[in-house]
Amino acid sequence: MTEFMSFIEHLQNRLLLPLPGEEAHKRMASSSRLKFRSTPNDRTRESAVLVLFYPSDGEIYLPLILRPAYDGVHGGQMAFPGGRKEKEDENLIRTAMREAQEEIGIRLTDVKVLGQLSKLYIAASNFYVQPVIGVMNFKPDFYPDPREVDHVIEVPLKELLNPSIIGRKILQVRGNEVDAPFYDIQDHTVWGATAMMIAEIIALIE
Repeated sequence: MTEFMSFIEHLQNRLLLPLPGEEAHKRMASSSRLKFRSTPNDRTRESAVLVLFYPSDGEIYLPLILRPAYDGVHGGQMAFPGGRKEKEDENLIRTAMREAQEEIGIRLTDVKVLGQLSKLYIAASNFYVQPVIGVMNFKPDFYPDPREVDHVIEVPLKELLNPSIIGRKILQVRGNEVDAPFYDIQDHTVWGATAMMIAEIIALIE
């Protein structure tokens, strides 16, 4: 627990400084993203995701979710819990918290928000995403919503910090070939916006 508290203190202090943002994102950006450099427009929708750190068995973890396979932009992909901002959400922190509660069943009263990462535009779905950093002082019980989540993958932080999980390959995305860097996390290919967010998390910690 002492290690976890020291990690949280370090993270809080680091979040007070300028974020690594775009430079970190570039490390895990696909070739098509770097080529086209799309930006938000007047039809872009806001959304948010929750990056949740918690201790378990002497290690630091965070959850990722596997989306169910469906005929949509993000079907079958790995992601952080989150979703679009609703009218009742007073801000994007509330969006991230509400969506995480709905998708993986955590109790919001157990989560302390530390801060936010750099916003990230996803052209494929026309979402502008705000990652929110939260912490819990104990391992949560997860109750995934089967409509939104195929299953929850609990990822040790030390796994993310291992450079051997980084690879690059050609992915088939809606009939197109995309040359993309990725993280191989427990036999799941994590790429795109989620990988770019992870790259910023790693840059913050290191």
